[in-house]
Amino acid sequence: MEQLLSELFKKYNIDVTQQQIDSLIMFYNLVIEENKKYNLTAITEKSDFAIKHFLDCCLPHALLKKGSSVIDIGAGAGFPSIPLKIIRPDLNIVMLDSLNKRVNFLNMVINSLGLKDIQAIHARAEDYALANREKFDIAVARAVAGLNTLSEYCIPFVKLGGQFVALKGSNYEEEILLAKNAIELLGGKVKQVQKVFIEEIDAERAFVVVDKVKTTPTKYPRSKNLPRVKPL
Repeated sequence: MEQLLSELFKKYNIDVTQQQIDSLIMFYNLVIEENKKYNLTAITEKSDFAIKHFLDCCLPHALLKKGSSVIDIGAGAGFPSIPLKIIRPDLNIVMLDSLNKRVNFLNMVINSLGLKDIQAIHARAEDYALANREKFDIAVARAVAGLNTLSEYCIPFVKLGGQFVALKGSNYEEEILLAKNAIELLGGKVKQVQKVFIEEIDAERAFVVVDKVKTTPTKYPRSKNLPRVKPL
């Protein structure tokens, strides 16, 4: 995997050190080991993991300003947060997940890799938002839900002037259209969409950047799973 990661990151213009590659490989080994106990990912083969998890998570790193405070909603097994933290140690990251077993895994990864300025929190987004709304420079989310649902979970955490960055696939245009009302209602405005074609898997990735231009009404995010069941 070491050579593959070096070649991939060089091809897609991502600067990494040998130590960072070593940390990514250590993270991969931890995921594979813990995956035997409970399901963290269906992607386990080395080359697939390198492309679909590591490259995929690191591609939007240049969109994140240096020293930003970042919240990852629905962090799961640590994607995109852990790979981003490894290649961007300047970021200060909070990983939020509603499943305690995943949070325990994330804390083990943080300790095993010796990562600083990153923490895993066991909470639902609507509960954590009560005391932490509009505190972060950037909110990120990957493979969690549709953009209309994600916007309600993420935008309330973003400071005025900050950004929500959603990692999406080739159907991003339809998702943006469906999320237009939600984004505006929550105080956001789509700034740009950065597209990358990954030749190795013949797939397009899109990073939707939403600027926070107005304060989010305090009733959002709604509880009782309403952002999923009844999107704005």
